[in-house]
Parts: sequence; C-alpha cells; structure tokens
Amino acid sequence: MISWFKKKQFLTPDDNHRVLEAIRAFEKKTSGEIRVFMESRNPLVNTIERAQVVFGELQMHQTKDRNGVLLYLAVKDREVALLGDEGIHQKVGTAFWEKQVAEMIQLFKQNNLTEGIVKCIEQVGQVLVEKFPYDGTTDSNELSDEIVFGK
Repeated sequence: MISWFKKKQFLTPDDNHRVLEAIRAFEKKTSGEIRVFMESRNPLVNTIERAQVVFGELQMHQTKDRNGVLLYLAVKDREVALLGDEGIHQKVGTAFWEKQVAEMIQLFKQNNLTEGIVKCIEQVGQVLVEKFPYDGTTDSNELSDEIVFGK
C-alpha cells in the first residue's frame, strides 16, 4: 500500500534516539512500560480524555502489573498529559503526575521539548524501578518502546 501522507515527525532523528534510549534504559530495570505518543493537534476537547483514548488504543492497560505510563503530547495545541495505569497510580497518586507535568511544561516553555520528555521519562522511570523492579525470570518487554506519532 502506498501512503500519500507522511506522518509528522516532531523530533529530529537525534532527539528521537535520545527519547528511545531514555525509555530503554529504564525498562531494563523495571517491569513498568513507558510510551510516548505525539500528535500535532488534540482532536478532543479534554487532554486527559484524549490521553485515555490513546492509552486504550495502544493497549497499555494489558500489562501484567498494570504499570504502563503514557506521555501524551499535542504539540501545536501545546497540551501534555501523563497517564499511569492503576497499578502504578495507586502507588504514586495524582500529585506525582501533576508534578511531572509541571516540570515538563517549564522545560517546554524554554523551547526544550526533548529535554522535557527525557527528564519526565527519567523521573517516571525511577519511580517504576522503585515500585516495580525488574525480575529477569518473569519480566518481558510487553509494549513497544517506539515513539508513536499521530497526525
């Protein structure tokens, strides 16, 4: 099938590599799963609702320990959401997610998109390592590490 429309790339190849490496570095130490989804515009009114839709579409709720975390960005709309499945959310609470989003937004305001994403992955990854340490006998990479780019 020929695609007439190329999906928008919001990161340079080097930045894309940095984000992937940050995800992979932490997923070697935890059973948790981190995904990044980027699109130009949020087709819904509410950012959290859009993140919940994407979370479901990416089947992030199907991890064994319910410890998937989605970083959602609508770049042109300047919207960001961080959504954790029930296993991790029960251990860290709403204040943790809100703090991470606020820190990301500060870096985004300084035109540091990639740095904001990487720092968020590092903070979330560290908590996942603490709460869901890697077990080499039972853990596997349940979800793709690749950044998903929407429209």
